[in-house]
Amino acid sequence: MLRMNKRLGLRSIRHKLMIAAIACILIPAVLAQFIYTTLTKDAVQRQAVSNAQDSLLLAESSVSNLLVSMLNMANYIQTNADMTSYFKLVVSGNIESRDAYLNFTDRKKILEQLDSLTVSDKSYITVLLTDGTAFTNYSTSDYNPLLLMEEPWFERLDGLKWPSSHWIGASPTVFAYMSEESPYQLSLARTLRRDDSRIYGYVVVTVMEKQVRRLFEKLSSDQEMMLLDENDRILSSGDTSRIGSTFADVGASAGRLHTSIKTIDGERYLITEKPFSFNDWKLVSKQRYSEAIVDISSIFNQIFVVQISSLAVFLLILLVLLRAFTKPLVQLGRTTSSVQRGNLSVRSGVRGTDEIGRLGFLFDQMLDRVQEMIAEVSDTQARKRRAELKMLQAQIHPHFLFNVLNSIRMKVMRGGDADSAKMIGSLSTLLRMTINSEADEISLHEELELLAHYVELMNLRQKEKVELSLDIASETMLVRVPRFFLQPIVENALIHGFNQKAGLIRIRAEMSAGALHLSVEDNGVGMDEAAVAALNRKLQRAMHAQGERRTAAAAPGIGSGTAFSGMGLTNVVERMTMLCGGRFSIAVESRKDAGTQIRVTIAEERMEAHV
Repeated sequence: MLRMNKRLGLRSIRHKLMIAAIACILIPAVLAQFIYTTLTKDAVQRQAVSNAQDSLLLAESSVSNLLVSMLNMANYIQTNADMTSYFKLVVSGNIESRDAYLNFTDRKKILEQLDSLTVSDKSYITVLLTDGTAFTNYSTSDYNPLLLMEEPWFERLDGLKWPSSHWIGASPTVFAYMSEESPYQLSLARTLRRDDSRIYGYVVVTVMEKQVRRLFEKLSSDQEMMLLDENDRILSSGDTSRIGSTFADVGASAGRLHTSIKTIDGERYLITEKPFSFNDWKLVSKQRYSEAIVDISSIFNQIFVVQISSLAVFLLILLVLLRAFTKPLVQLGRTTSSVQRGNLSVRSGVRGTDEIGRLGFLFDQMLDRVQEMIAEVSDTQARKRRAELKMLQAQIHPHFLFNVLNSIRMKVMRGGDADSAKMIGSLSTLLRMTINSEADEISLHEELELLAHYVELMNLRQKEKVELSLDIASETMLVRVPRFFLQPIVENALIHGFNQKAGLIRIRAEMSAGALHLSVEDNGVGMDEAAVAALNRKLQRAMHAQGERRTAAAAPGIGSGTAFSGMGLTNVVERMTMLCGGRFSIAVESRKDAGTQIRVTIAEERMEAHV
């Protein structure tokens, strides 16, 4: 059988459990990994965008501080009453009428204030009045401030409305000693106006482009930071060669922080931009997408490796546990195969407190019981064969006995002794039904006929006669019942209930609710409650014994073995239980000096009726 199963490709329960366990783990794991990869991809992208924006915001804060400081310088000069009053005085020409020393001290004070406006990095401040007078915080030998009027953007200053400023993009550095260190400069220009809006001067604040570039280098290592003007021309970058060129990959930020992913020359880049709120310039960062996600992807990859390793270890542990759990089942299967081949002496040896251990224990018990039953059946068959042989040897004896009894009865009748003839006839009939009948079951009317002959014989040995009354429903007459099951009950009533006195035994039979209900009632001496309870308990124990022969106790209403039948009331109960099982029941009721009633019920399933 096992070879056939292998040829058919059938697997054991262990393999099925292992395959099911692996499938139940791997399928959700693969599905979860697919979802995890998809969500991870989105999460990595969101995190990369967030990191790029954080870096840009940090750079924007520093660059914004530099540019705002330029605005603050211009605002300070424009709003300082002392400075603007002196500038107006110079432009009006009234400065010549003032004391020379006072003019010198005022001019010196203004120059000191201009010098004090720059603290850390140098900012170049120029105040150019319309009469050609200039105030600077740098030496005019380095650069002539009047040259500012020749710049192409200077003419546009007259069109500025107060307090607007003109931001001048990257232009070549005009200070010779700074041109090598910072080839480009960034400037802010603003007009100085009277109350009637007439211009009386200009303020120009200049910083070196290297100051912005230095901020980029401090804040970003893997991002290319750029400062762009309103036309997307590069004003500052880590690569100075790109200054002045147009950055074509910038998107439309719509006045807010914005990040887009663009493919440039076959490679994906994160482009992040943030406009400034005080001018039209904006800060842009460009970063390879692969570099932006490398750290985040590394973390997710490490998590993935840990998950896969954990899954592999868990599967290995699960397979080991399944193998250990199913080992008793495999042993049971091998034992079953051995039993199938006829080896009943094999035992599984599987024990335990779980269901499999219990199954192995019961299976071994079943094999023990099967061997015992086989031995019992073999012994019974042997005894049966011996009994049949003895029966054949003694078959002539009953016929000889019946013939002799009939001869004696005929002779007694011819002698005129009718009572003796009747007694011999009843005895002959009783012996014939007892000895010749081979069936375990007879019809109820035959059982009652047997009882009638039995009572007649018993009355001959009694001092006073006992009357037998039958109240039998017609539908019960052909019901098949065990042979001699009522005789011991009647015998107990005759011997123990009446004790050689006259009396009445009433037998009733009826069919009700699919069962045969019989009652044997006498008006004898009866029993007290304790004796009745003891008898019922004894009968219940006998019903559970299923065939074990026991010697009944010597109590009223309880029959001990008789010389005729050798069966007591307890033996009847055991015999009926073996034949009928749970479909048989018996109950005893009795009262002292009022008689005893025994009720017997046989379920319809055990009954066979002749039609």
